[in-house]
Amino acid sequence: MEKLNSVNGVELCAETFGDPADPAVLLIHGASASMLWWPSELCLRLADRGRYVIRYDQRDTGRSTSYPPGRPGYSMRDLAADAVGLIDALGIERVHVVAQSMSGGVGLVLGVDNPTRVASVTFVSTSTGADDLPPADVPHFERPDFTDAAAVEEYVVRSTVAELGPLCDVEATRELVRRDMARARDFEASLTNHYAMSFDGPEHGGFGDLTMPVLVIHGELDPLLPLAHGEAVRDAVPGSSLVVLKGAGHGVPEALWDEFVDAVVQRTGER
Repeated sequence: MEKLNSVNGVELCAETFGDPADPAVLLIHGASASMLWWPSELCLRLADRGRYVIRYDQRDTGRSTSYPPGRPGYSMRDLAADAVGLIDALGIERVHVVAQSMSGGVGLVLGVDNPTRVASVTFVSTSTGADDLPPADVPHFERPDFTDAAAVEEYVVRSTVAELGPLCDVEATRELVRRDMARARDFEASLTNHYAMSFDGPEHGGFGDLTMPVLVIHGELDPLLPLAHGEAVRDAVPGSSLVVLKGAGHGVPEALWDEFVDAVVQRTGER
């Protein structure tokens, strides 16, 4: 059941799956994505493998605190502080962090600046942001009129399908977008504010300063952050490993959920 939690001066909506006595896995999705983008069926598969799974809406997504479009009142470090506050609210001492896309930066801040709270970090479809990495190869779609719900839906569906690649289920994606739009406090803010915030990194270092086990999962055919980005994350973290999802684009398609779950369970075996 979803619950609003008062955390770090804001409200964060979260949902848990499984036994609280099991190792905790905190799922953090990317820019503009509410917790629905970690589908409940995927969360249940992880829970069935002996993990206590937490998914949540970051600020400006879903039912969590929202700000005026284009004026986010926070930075990436604030989003990381939110994650720490959320596990405090849930009574959890340490978590295995699984951070996707933009939120790889949140996972990095958590791991570097809060190492006693993070048992491992799994970076999914993310990047070091180095200037020499290959650029995105995705079509550009004009932002819609946000007063036209049908146009907004079509914009998000087309953008998402282009990023997810050949294994994307288009109709399932459209249904998810509709649910996300209906659930959001302010969907325009959801689509804009994460891109307008300050992308400040850790206070105390970078990828090479992560001391906990690190796994990198990346789609073979990711058009938004090509595979070289995932390889760069692996190379930046001594002792880390890389799992390449064959045929996947930017994210984890349903067809490869079992492979994803296997990799996360193997990485999060220790408490």
